[in-house]
Amino acid sequence: MSKKANTFQTPIGTKDLLPGESARWNEATRQLGRIAERFGFSLIDTPIFEDVGVFSRIGEGTDVVGKEMYEFLDRGDRAMALRPEGTAAICRAFVQHRPLTPWKVYYTGPYFRYEAPQAGRFRQFHQYGVEAIGSDDPDIDVEVIALAWSVLQGAGLRETQLLLNSMGDPETKSRYQESLGEFLLNRLEEIDPADREKAKTHPLRALDSKREATQAVVSEAPLITEYLSTDAERHFDRVASGLKALNIPFALEPKLVRGLDYYTHTTFEFQSLALENAQNTVCGGGRYNGLVEQLGGPATPGIGFALGIERLLLACDAEGSFPSPPTTTEVWVIDVTDGSSARDLTNSLREAGVAADRSFDQRSMRSQMRSADRSGAAIALIVGEQELNESVVTLRKLRDDEAGQISIPRSDVVNEVRLILGLES
Repeated sequence: MSKKANTFQTPIGTKDLLPGESARWNEATRQLGRIAERFGFSLIDTPIFEDVGVFSRIGEGTDVVGKEMYEFLDRGDRAMALRPEGTAAICRAFVQHRPLTPWKVYYTGPYFRYEAPQAGRFRQFHQYGVEAIGSDDPDIDVEVIALAWSVLQGAGLRETQLLLNSMGDPETKSRYQESLGEFLLNRLEEIDPADREKAKTHPLRALDSKREATQAVVSEAPLITEYLSTDAERHFDRVASGLKALNIPFALEPKLVRGLDYYTHTTFEFQSLALENAQNTVCGGGRYNGLVEQLGGPATPGIGFALGIERLLLACDAEGSFPSPPTTTEVWVIDVTDGSSARDLTNSLREAGVAADRSFDQRSMRSQMRSADRSGAAIALIVGEQELNESVVTLRKLRDDEAGQISIPRSDVVNEVRLILGLES
């Protein structure tokens, strides 16, 4: 008895992006890129893996670095990691290439974290993000947030809220962390056991916890806004007034700290009110004025955000926005002779800028007509024995029941199709 062959499936926390869904995905990334370029940002693409030290700078005590990062030794025994987020790699590129500032770039691609998969969260996920490096002007904070707002509006999302906070300068952050740590230690027994070590070693991260017991304690904790320096207050006030001037609504959230160590001053999140609380952050980011220096560069300010493509489309589904784009196939060639006419006609149409396709394997007329209809094509070109003998092609408009069909000389087919489709002659 023969042994049944193993059947393989996608690894846990990953998914296949199939035709149909991929068209929507491509359109989303194209639109995101167009919006970034409208704001003066240019595309950057960094390697999928980097020296592990690049990412350890985002926070040794974070779950991202401590538990979720995919690390490996390459064949030269170098410690490498699949990128878990975008900002650190962009800053590494800035340090390496030393471009003129402000350096405004955007990126999109796959990222990797070993975490429990759930709706909108995968172990291989995809991000779109922007980074503006080299300016400490609070107006560029406003510009980055306005870009994120334009992205969400462009995707048709209306049920979103912008949460805004300031982490202040390093001195502010240090004073607040000390005060928060003392508060949490005094209430340690009330905190969820899973968060107690975090509360002791990295108190700011306790603010991110979704566990009810921890949240009950955190709700009474001191606020970072009470510790802001004069300069930090001035920076934050300029950001808030800029958003008001651009008519971008926001709510102040003093406990919004974001999950990575490098944030200073402005932090923000866009949340979808159409999604469940555990998965409703669509986009988040903030300022990171010390990260470039940690990666070996000069002290250089920066700000950016990252947006999860999966989460964005999940929010679009919840609001019924951003549907899949229409099919790209414009013409379907049906050949019930030997297939040579379909081969030659599709090639001529494609060379003339028309999206054309055909059936194979010498299928029946009925089968080929079904394929033409499913393709979404506007036009079917039909070649049978009679058309072949008379050097003509029968043209049928598939989406117009009253149009009937016409016979066209083979030599005129391409021009006639372009005319019907409204393409330039």
